[in-house]
Amino acid sequence: MNKNLAEAAHLLKTQIPVELLDYPSSLQYALKQFEADESYLPWAARAIILPEANQMVGLVRFHSQPNPEYLKDYASHAVEFGYQIFKDYRKNGYATEAVIALMDWAKTTFGVVNFIASVSPDNKDSLKLISGLGFKKIGEVMDERDGLEYIFLKHIRHDEVR
Repeated sequence: MNKNLAEAAHLLKTQIPVELLDYPSSLQYALKQFEADESYLPWAARAIILPEANQMVGLVRFHSQPNPEYLKDYASHAVEFGYQIFKDYRKNGYATEAVIALMDWAKTTFGVVNFIASVSPDNKDSLKLISGLGFKKIGEVMDERDGLEYIFLKHIRHDEVR
C-alpha cells in the first residue's frame, strides 16, 4: 500500500481502499486550490466513512469556495460539488446521503443556497441521483478533461428543511 495512503488511513482511523488512488485528480485539484488559498480548506474533499464498518467508501468535495467566477453565468453565490463512491459500495445511497449532508452544511454554515453539479451524459447513476434531488439541467459544457458535461442547478430556499 502506498505510504501516503497508509498515513491517511492512520489519521482518519479507518480503512481506505487503494481505489482512491485510481482517480487522483480530485485530490490533486483540491491540494492546488488549498495551496493557492488556505481558506479553501473547509470546502476541500471529505471522506465518506461507514463508521460501523470503519471503512472509507468514497469522497465528496466542493470544487471551490462559493461564488467563483466560472459559475457566475449559472447562479449567484453558487458552489459546485463532486463525489466519488468506490465500486464495491455503489448503489447503496451513500452518494445521496453525502450530497445532502454537504449541501446542508454549506447552507447552514455559509448561507449557500445555489448548488451546481456537472455530470457526464453517460453517467446514468449520477444523472438519476441529481434528478432525484431536484436539480434541473441548465446547460452543457465541453470539459477539457472529462468531455461533454451537463450542468445542473438546485436552489434551496432559505426556509427549506431537508
